[in-house]
Amino acid sequence: MTFKKFTGGPLDTNAYFFENPSGNLLFDAPEGSDAHFAEKKIDWLLLTHGHFDHVMDAAKIQRRHSCRVAFHPDTVPMLVDGSFFKKHGFDIQYEPCSADLLLEEGVTREICGLNISCLHVPGHCPGSLCFHFSEEGLLVAGDVLFREGVGRWDLPSGDGPLLFEGIRKKIFPLDPATRVLPGHGPETTIGHEIERNPFLSNI
Repeated sequence: MTFKKFTGGPLDTNAYFFENPSGNLLFDAPEGSDAHFAEKKIDWLLLTHGHFDHVMDAAKIQRRHSCRVAFHPDTVPMLVDGSFFKKHGFDIQYEPCSADLLLEEGVTREICGLNISCLHVPGHCPGSLCFHFSEEGLLVAGDVLFREGVGRWDLPSGDGPLLFEGIRKKIFPLDPATRVLPGHGPETTIGHEIERNPFLSNI
């Protein structure tokens, strides 16, 4: 299994495109990702959470590729209302996007021939999901965990203690060698973050 990373939009948001013989997956849809992957075939778009920088091109990708789109139920209000963030004081508008599948905590699904476990880790954003490929030793972490950082929790509906608890209980028990593909910045590993992450050293 191979993947390609794309970084786009004003906040340098990462998207990850996984190519597999049984189908191709894209995780998150920052601005510019639709054009960047236009020549690829996307069968599934999985969204880690509903913040605008991760979903800006979601509807465009859904329309171009006729792909299936999946995210957590708590993400629905942010995706179906393109003016959601305007109501919270941000001058941001985007095209609404609907879900073909709602993903719940703890469910392992076979998508495009890959077994993917969904870990619900809110605190940065309601409905934040991390996608764990246990056989491949990969975690698509969204804005839950970064290299020596975590997602900010001072945005609407943010909750720092809830975020830290979720990382401690659901992310850190994974194999320390697991590669973490974050929503911003370079990749890391679980082991590195257990040892070096200054936000999590006391949890």
